Amino acid sequence: MKQKQAWTLYKKEEETAIEELCSGYRRFLDAGKTERECIKEAVRLAKKKGYRKLSECRQIKPGDKVYAVHSSKTAVFFQIGTDLQGTASAAFRIIGAHVDSPRLDVKQVPLYEESNQVYLDTHYYGGIKKYQWLSLPLALHGVVVHKDGTKTLVQIGEKEEDPVFVITDLLPHLGKDLLEKKVREFIDAEKLDLLIGNRAEKSGRAVEYIRQLLMQKYQIGEEDFLSAELEVVPAGNARDCGLDGSMILAYGQDDRSCAYAALLALLESSETQLEHTCCCILADKEETGSRGATGMHSRFFENTAADVLEKLAISQDKERNGNKGQKRATDRRLRHVLQNSQMLSADVSAAYDPLYETYFEKKNAAYLSEGVVFCKYSGSGGKAGGNDASAEYMAKLRRIMDEAGVVYQTAELGAVDRGGGGTIAYILAEYGMDVIDCGPAVLGMHAPWEVLSKADLFETVKAYRAFYQEV
Repeated sequence: MKQKQAWTLYKKEEETAIEELCSGYRRFLDAGKTERECIKEAVRLAKKKGYRKLSECRQIKPGDKVYAVHSSKTAVFFQIGTDLQGTASAAFRIIGAHVDSPRLDVKQVPLYEESNQVYLDTHYYGGIKKYQWLSLPLALHGVVVHKDGTKTLVQIGEKEEDPVFVITDLLPHLGKDLLEKKVREFIDAEKLDLLIGNRAEKSGRAVEYIRQLLMQKYQIGEEDFLSAELEVVPAGNARDCGLDGSMILAYGQDDRSCAYAALLALLESSETQLEHTCCCILADKEETGSRGATGMHSRFFENTAADVLEKLAISQDKERNGNKGQKRATDRRLRHVLQNSQMLSADVSAAYDPLYETYFEKKNAAYLSEGVVFCKYSGSGGKAGGNDASAEYMAKLRRIMDEAGVVYQTAELGAVDRGGGGTIAYILAEYGMDVIDCGPAVLGMHAPWEVLSKADLFETVKAYRAFYQEV
């Protein structure tokens, strides 16, 4: 079932559309290197298309476009369709992605000096190969919240005039014994500390000068690290990759490629009267198990969906049943709507890499530039801990994609007992809805710089749009 590269199918106008898409995508990546920045940029784009805060709407109707944000790090966007008006088959069409990416987080008590060098102590977030973060130009992004509630936004290392930071590596002349270690032991996680200064004033130590700079330039005292969220990410912008410019090299494409594609597909549908109420979820904490107040295991999406149903006035009549009766009806209605719903868990897949071919099974691997990838099941080993979509749902998606002219492929994440992984799919599947993983293939997933095919991003947007607009 080997198929052609998507590039061989495109006409000139499609190639132009791809470059326009990827230009906006690169800007999105550059503007959103943290989950907070991603959500802020997503809301900005949505408001340009007429989206309003759900909390500010007393009542909503088909055609309305609303959004809700929780703790600045997760968001849900709805375009209200016509099928929620009391029909037994009422449902959502959901595409859910995550906006957190592997990185290093600055600890709460991070600042110290050793041998005239000043460091920030870090704790890595998500699944990383620690050695990949050595000797790279790094930037600091995040927020410091002061005791009075005011916030200082931090972004150092992205502008041309900004300094950058680094985690140093040992020169090969002295590190021969390190080459004998296992990769996971090559560097201790407690040694992933960020070098931020070296200069000392005549009367003091280097760390004292850094303390002065933090206060003078950023109004950050050392104790303010206690209430800060500072993330260490690769410095620099997303770039075209390859002599042919067919790929994009950037940080955080897992899973911001899917987040951008899902949001864009929804926003592009804003002028269309949709039958289904379509929803884009941008969640946090997927890389650490989707736990916490902003992860998919929280009740934020469920509560927001309940608010949507209530404001559509499809619950029982307050005057007839009272508030208590309305709550029961809303809960019951919500359960049925969620169970009837269908979802694409928008997450990237591992692209086949011929340099590491033994880690893949070629017939069931994803390939760059062969279209969006559907992963029927996730998990590891014996499909443990994952979601497995039904054959009926897969057949329906095949029909939708074929009718929309989407180039797609199917894959699993690596060879059996070699690979495996999970997304937010299994969490939404707990409501009883149909869910499947769907997104582009990425080379070097979880590395500081990942590679994505422009053609695959284009086909992913087409797939998500077709899913939203299918009747």
